[in-house]
Amino acid sequence: MSNNSWHFESQAKTKRKVITKKAKQASESKGLSHLFQKRPKDFRIGRTVQPKQDLSRFVKWPRYVRIQRQRAVLKKRFKVPPAINQFTVTIDKNQASTLFQLLGKYRPEDKKEKKERLAKIAEAKAANKAPASTEKPKILKYGLNHVTNLIESRKARLVVISHDVDPLELVLWLPALCRKMMVPFCIVKGKARLGTLCHQKTCTAVALTSVDKQDERALQQFIASIQPMYEDAPRTWGKGQYGIKARHKIRARERELAKERAKRVGA
Repeated sequence: MSNNSWHFESQAKTKRKVITKKAKQASESKGLSHLFQKRPKDFRIGRTVQPKQDLSRFVKWPRYVRIQRQRAVLKKRFKVPPAINQFTVTIDKNQASTLFQLLGKYRPEDKKEKKERLAKIAEAKAANKAPASTEKPKILKYGLNHVTNLIESRKARLVVISHDVDPLELVLWLPALCRKMMVPFCIVKGKARLGTLCHQKTCTAVALTSVDKQDERALQQFIASIQPMYEDAPRTWGKGQYGIKARHKIRARERELAKERAKRVGA
């Protein structure tokens, strides 16, 4: 190592020592610990990274999402006629759990179960034996046309209609038909929930035509509990809800009117 390089290194070390000493003295004079120093953030361009913000209001949503939301807002704003408003009157949580527990026992067979049943029948035929059971299975009936035929022929004992069918015109007339044919019916939340019972994505309506003896009492009790809700034709209109801006304006107007009244009383 040459004398020049050694000289420069020694100079750099002394400079570092002087700088650290000055920084220590400055921190001590301010009364700050060297571990916890105040470092304010600067959010100007090119400085500290900006904090995370909710930018959902600035997102350009797909067209179908915008239409869904606009439709939901319009439904809240309009005054809804009784025939449509009746679909907002659904059975409560306890009634729904009782109903779906009952309907779950009569789910129709899926593809796998059907394949197994047909295989057994084919084996019995090949062996020249009579099939195990020839009795008609007691299962849920689904599909709008099928359910309508069962109601018209008065074979349906209970009809369950979904509240969120789109378009609603598909099932709008179904409650009126049930009342005319004196068939008990109820409206439940969720077409997807009905769909799971029938091995489908969604289902508009299902019907029960017959149940086992052990479930007869449960069915009668459920029908008795829902009958007052849907016995009479709907007469109540759905009231429109104001938006947040309109509500603020109405409150401000009411406050002004209250002030005027107070002045008149004081005068």
